[in-house]
Amino acid sequence: MMRTPSALPLLPRVLRDPARLADLSLADWDLLLRQCASVNLTASLLVLVEEQELLERIPAQARTHLEWARAQDRRQRQAVRFEVENIAQALHPTGLPVLLLKGAAYTTAGLRAGAGRLYGDVDILVPKARLDDVESALMLHGWATTHHDPYDQRYYREWMHELPPMQHLRRRTGIDVHHAILPETAPVRPAPALLLGAARALPRVPGLAVLAPVDMVLHSATHLFFESELDKGMRDLFDLHLLLGEFGAMPGFWDDLVPRARQLQLGRPLFYALRYCRRLLGTTVPQPVLDAAAAQAPPAALLWLMDRLFGRALLPPHASCADAFAGTARFLLYLRGTWLRMPPLLLARHLLHKAFVSSRGETAS
Repeated sequence: MMRTPSALPLLPRVLRDPARLADLSLADWDLLLRQCASVNLTASLLVLVEEQELLERIPAQARTHLEWARAQDRRQRQAVRFEVENIAQALHPTGLPVLLLKGAAYTTAGLRAGAGRLYGDVDILVPKARLDDVESALMLHGWATTHHDPYDQRYYREWMHELPPMQHLRRRTGIDVHHAILPETAPVRPAPALLLGAARALPRVPGLAVLAPVDMVLHSATHLFFESELDKGMRDLFDLHLLLGEFGAMPGFWDDLVPRARQLQLGRPLFYALRYCRRLLGTTVPQPVLDAAAAQAPPAALLWLMDRLFGRALLPPHASCADAFAGTARFLLYLRGTWLRMPPLLLARHLLHKAFVSSRGETAS
């Protein structure tokens, strides 16, 4: 089930063609803002409105709502800058650059995808061999783990691709320290050394770095299409849409994208990213790139199923975007994402522990 552009809900229609904003009624704005709120895209909508030079022409009620989003975005940008500076200071003794991922990377690097992008934690990538050094340095500067259960500690440290999430004891801000972009138990293992080796320093911000453009797109695609919970899927797909639009103008980007995906074993998530960006958001991708990426497409029967699942689950989780099968699609993709991250025996053990052991501990407390 992939809808035609005219049959898409209002939010993806606006994201693929922002000029539509000029023709929306007050009722349309009410619906659009509700759909945006469900996927944390309200501040991003403000950016689109201002790019179209429409802020003074939209209904006053909608303009007031967007101004609130502007204040929230401004506060977050200030907080992220402050937090990133503190992380860089904490890790300076390790000699490692702070390699930012996802939203913090988009914002700090000044990318279009960072404009209006809301997120909760700062994510960084470090070499696995230096995890102890990084964790110790962060603890000395006030960060502490948020997961104290022994099973949770083992779950993260042995099987996942990150340390247990950490939170600053005074500011209550979060940081996720990754040593890879997929769990140790995933069926594919993109080599972290390749990502770290190609990272780009941010010249205006000493000590900070981000992934190379092709790697940033591949990480975004991997994060979305290995995910089990897609409640913010439209936001993450819009990230990809913006990254592809901005990086696509760079010489060599399109030539490097598919070969790099093959090298990192990420051809399948790239195929899905290009397919659903084009279908839902109208992203422009050169035909030779699409043809090359199609070599990593799933079998026809599985692709038919994925179109029907992702075609529903990537839409905003709002009643106006759902049909009778939307809940089922999200549940099946939740199972898929969990399955992709763990082999069957480990998955069964994990689910049993969370269902019967962790739940008893939470009840007792």
